[in-house]
Amino acid sequence: MTLRIITADERQAEARGIKAVIFGKSGIGKTYLLLTLDDGTTLFIDLEAGDLAVQHWRGASIRPRTWEECRDIALFLAGPNPALRDDQPYSAKQYARVVEAYGDPARMDGFVTIFVDSITVAARLCFNWCRGQPEAHSEKTGKPDLRGAYGLHGREMIAWLTHLQHARGRNVIFVGILDEKLDDFNRKVFVPQIDGSKTGLELPGIVDQVMTLAEIKMDAPIGKAPPAPFRGLVCQTINPWGYPAKDRSGRLNMLEPPHLGQLFQKIRTPVPQGVAHDPPPLALAAPTDIPTT
Repeated sequence: MTLRIITADERQAEARGIKAVIFGKSGIGKTYLLLTLDDGTTLFIDLEAGDLAVQHWRGASIRPRTWEECRDIALFLAGPNPALRDDQPYSAKQYARVVEAYGDPARMDGFVTIFVDSITVAARLCFNWCRGQPEAHSEKTGKPDLRGAYGLHGREMIAWLTHLQHARGRNVIFVGILDEKLDDFNRKVFVPQIDGSKTGLELPGIVDQVMTLAEIKMDAPIGKAPPAPFRGLVCQTINPWGYPAKDRSGRLNMLEPPHLGQLFQKIRTPVPQGVAHDPPPLALAAPTDIPTT
């Protein structure tokens, strides 16, 4: 067997998708970001049945109702993992079963972006499924064992997210609710609304981009009225509000307009050779918001 070495030119020529998670409080307009994507090449995985805000969107959507459907859709979109055993959910044998049920996977080739709304609901479906598995019950008494259920839940969610992350040629966007809480020192902290702690802790390491859609209020200049609040995507880890954020591309400002099409184009802009790859500075001007009608 020959060791396959991928050259820099081959790596640069590869089609690679952007994997992102967008957090925000309920009602801030996370689902509405779907309207900033190309409706002809975007697949909307509508777990919340919450498409009222985007009812005039012209793209395709699917509505899984169970955790088994969520796993099968991830397998159908990303293909099998050849390293897994036949009995594991994302194996080649399970992929053959899904292809037999769903049809030719080539019909999904036109979808460049997968918009998953929301990871919060996916985690709930997963946890409900986990509670019914043997691992979630005591071997001695048969009674429910929450520790076993949460352990299985963490492994299932990470496996699902990681498998979608390996859909190399596609953009995958996860949307999630962000809760505001107080820590033990009465300080305000922001926590993803996801059942169990493992998924929320490991998710930032799985995706390329972590962003928070938030209402931004800038300080007023001395002697002047404060500027009007605006919605923006917080994109850098170090930010004055403490929102979850990460920019693996190094191309984004701390604040970016809430427009995913423009954002992805900016991430894909090549960096000229010989130019230092430093993160851009904070955007001082308020981003242009997307329409509200």
